[in-house]
Formats: sequence, C-alpha cells, structure tokens
Amino acid sequence: MSKNSTEFNEGATPNGAIGTEINIASNGSNSIKNSKSIDIWSKCLSFIKDNVAAQVFKIWFQPIQALEYSNKELTLSVPSQFYYEWIEEHYYDLMRATIKKIIGEGASLQYKIVFDDSLSHEKTYIKMPGLKKKASENQNHIPFEPISINKDNFPTNLNTRYGFDNFISGESNQLAYSAAKAVADNPGKTRFNPLVIYGGPGLGKTHLIQAIGNHITENNPRLKVYYITSDMFTNEFVNSIKDNKISDFVNFYRSIDVLMVDDIQFFAGKEATQNNFFHTFNTLYQAGKQIILTSDKAPRELADVDDRLISRFQWGLNADVQSPDFELRMAILLRKSLDEGIELTSDVIEYIARNVKTSVRELEGALIGLIAKVTLDRKPMTLELAKEVVYGSKTKNNQPITIDEIKNLVSEYYKLNIKDIESKSRKHEIALARQTCMYLAKKFTTSSLKTIGSHFGNRDHSTVLHSCQTIDNYIVTDKKVKNSIDTFMKQLKRES
Repeated sequence: MSKNSTEFNEGATPNGAIGTEINIASNGSNSIKNSKSIDIWSKCLSFIKDNVAAQVFKIWFQPIQALEYSNKELTLSVPSQFYYEWIEEHYYDLMRATIKKIIGEGASLQYKIVFDDSLSHEKTYIKMPGLKKKASENQNHIPFEPISINKDNFPTNLNTRYGFDNFISGESNQLAYSAAKAVADNPGKTRFNPLVIYGGPGLGKTHLIQAIGNHITENNPRLKVYYITSDMFTNEFVNSIKDNKISDFVNFYRSIDVLMVDDIQFFAGKEATQNNFFHTFNTLYQAGKQIILTSDKAPRELADVDDRLISRFQWGLNADVQSPDFELRMAILLRKSLDEGIELTSDVIEYIARNVKTSVRELEGALIGLIAKVTLDRKPMTLELAKEVVYGSKTKNNQPITIDEIKNLVSEYYKLNIKDIESKSRKHEIALARQTCMYLAKKFTTSSLKTIGSHFGNRDHSTVLHSCQTIDNYIVTDKKVKNSIDTFMKQLKRES
C-alpha cells in the first residue's frame, strides 16, 4: 500500500459502519476513473431520469460520479455521508432496478464518500456498500424452478414502504383509492376484477397497487401475491424461451393468486408477449384470481394492443387518477414533510401547492429540493427559499407543455372537474372549457389533431379544428373569453 493510502479494518470505521474502508488519495485521484464506469453510469442516469422528477434528478443524481467498474461492480462517488444515506433510504429500489437493467444479473454497487482535506490537498474516500439495506429480501430473478411455487419462499417484489396508511386520497383519486381498498379486503371476490388504475406519470398508481399487495400479504398470508412491471414480464417470458423453461414460466404465473402488472401500455407491439399474457389472464380470471393493472391511459386508448386484451381489461373496473387539486396538494406536502421530519410553514406549503400542479412526483421533487437546501446548504426554511427551489425547477427543467397540464390549468380556472371536460356534455361552460383546452393544446403542444381529440373522449380531428375556430371567433367577439385566453397564454408561455 502506498503512503497516501490507509485502510481501516472491520470495527474501526467511522459511525460504526461494518466493513467500511477508508482510502486517502493524492490529487491525482481522478486517474482511478475508467471510461467503462463513466459509460455505464451515463446509461444508468438516462434510465433514472425517466423515473424521477426533474428536480430530484438534478439534486440527488447529477452530482454522483462514476469511479470504477470491475467484475460487474460499479463504484460511485457521492459528496457526503448524508447523500449516501439518503440514496440508500429513498432510492434503494430504483438503484437496484437500474444497475440490474444496465449491468445485468449479479451486478453490485459500491459508494465512495469524498472528503477534501484543504490542508494536505488530498481526498479521502470512505468506501460504503450499496444496496445492502434489503439484502435479506428475495429480489432476485425468478428461477422458475418448482420450489419457487411454494408459498414459503414466494417472491412478491413488493416495496413495504407503500401502504394505504401513507397514501393521501382526495377527489382526484377517490374512486381508484376506494376500489383498491375493496380489492385489498376481498381479492378476487369483488366485481372489480380486473382492476385497472390509469392516469399520467407520478400520480400514485404504483403506490396504490403495491399498497393492495402489502395489505393482502399481511392479512391473507396464504395467498401468493406478485407485483411485476410489463417490461419485467416480457423479459421473463423471453428468458424462459431462451432457457427452454417456458412450461415453468407458465406454471409459475398461473399459480399466482393476486397478479399486479404495472404499466401495461408497454405491452404495445409485443405480439408474443401479449398472446402469452392473454392466456395467463384467462386462466387466472376463470379461477377467480385477482388481477390488478396500471396504465398511463384508459385501456380503450391503448395503441398496438390486441383487441382481445383490451376487451378483457374492461371487464372489471377502470378507475382513473388525475392530477391532485390544490387541497390535496397541500395535504400531500404536509404529510410528506412530517414523514421526513421537516416542519414547513403554512405559507411555504401553500406556495408550493399553488405552483407545482402536475403530479405528486413533482411535489416530492420540490420538497426534496427544499430539504437539500436546508440540510446541505444550511439555509433557513423560508418562503423565499421555496420560491427559489420552485422557480429553479421550472426554468431548468425546460419540459414541454402537456395536454394534461392544460386540462389542469383550464379546469382550475373554470372550477370544473376534468372528467366533465372529457365527457360528452354540451353544457355551455363545459363545452367552452373543452374547446379552450383543445385550442391551447394545438398552440402549445406538438400533438396531432387526432391525438388531441383522443384526450377529450376520443373526438376526431374535425372536432378539434372546429373547437379552435370557435375560440378564435370568441376572441374577436367575447371580451371575457379573450381575457381568459390571454391569461392562459401568458401562464403557459412562462412555463414553457
């Protein structure tokens, strides 16, 4: 060992961390990086970016740097012990899924916490193990061996942090929440089979279906409960063909009592996977087993999915979750801040709730940004700090305006329910709001007329054109409508 490097054996580490290793490196420590690690971490970041809020990504993942990669082990540097603990506590599942997806089976993760010594101009690295918090849980690739079908070692893939007790319900998700509770209490014995929960990203669909699974495993331990994403299902199916284990795959899935599949929209275009899932669905349904699915849109709007499957998805209950209204956003922020042990003043909560409207994930991103500023930068929790975090996330995210954001904006202005705007109602105030949404969607999104129409009860492109022409006429003849359009345009221009 060189004179610039020191190791501490087990039991001699800071904070009593077992197996921690401390190295002191000279200024040339950047040489330990290798191009392979940088390439792998870059791919990991691309995957992570699609699964967290932009503010979360900027604060917690961009500062992480790749150091080494060897024998399927990726070593990353993080700026502090707090950083390491936060990532392990809050993003364990995401990091585990990420390295498995990018590196493959058997991948492992290590962190090095970096300390700069201003006197010696050297860097100290404290090596910490990654993904160890839940090492005892069965999170591995399903081997599809007969023993796996036994209840005692049946993998659930559930995250125990998701429960009904920490899910905040309100008008925007009440139907989905009530249906989820009913299914959790009587799986396979309600008319809600299958239960399909659909809505935009970051609105709590995954939380809700995993809460169902956790409730069932706690109250009905004899049942085999299994959560999986549609991508995971596809990968398992492909692997079973490659390994000549298709019969084991079929037997495994058809032995399940409660099957939960997240993001079924990603079955699109995968004909063989759809065909296999069709037969799995039929077998489970006819046996009275519970099926729970999520999607980013209503089943009838799914593209490149077999009509036979879409028909079956509509057999039970299709419940949507919408963007949270102001009161629900307030409640979510209050609950989340209490869970994190951070006390927010009423003016801070109200400001964030009024300015972060798209999803629960964006709300969490703003809250985490505040926590980071207070904890890492030692700044006081003030309204000015909240404005800085919210403004920074809006200006730096540079995300395109979505049709759902336009719906939220217009529905709040006119004090209407989004379901009414999407309905067939011809009441003047509802029709005006709907036409306004279509007009703004044509102005501020790149969506085709057909796509815009699909967001409003599957209306055709001619209806969208007529709506745009109607609003153009109103702008000339109706001062009230013109003022409302001007208000919408200014707000959307600021956000875009």
